[in-house]
Amino acid sequence: MTRNTLFEDYEGPRLPREVQLRRIRRVMEQELTPIQREIFQAYYFDNKTMLEIANQRGISRSSVHRTLQRAEYRCRRSLKY
Repeated sequence: MTRNTLFEDYEGPRLPREVQLRRIRRVMEQELTPIQREIFQAYYFDNKTMLEIANQRGISRSSVHRTLQRAEYRCRRSLKY
């Protein structure tokens, strides 16, 4: 299974990985709710599946999916600037 990247549709110039990570972490801290931040961190940085996150938190996989979608939207919106 191929994991989608957060910015798969981005076509602009690429920043160095370290700069990208710093920007994403700053946006995570400023824009995401604590639950969104936790799930986003687990999925993108800890490489856990949605099912693993759901089981760990005691929620449904679809709740994890919706939370990730909202977090991704907020991150994309903030990083466009």
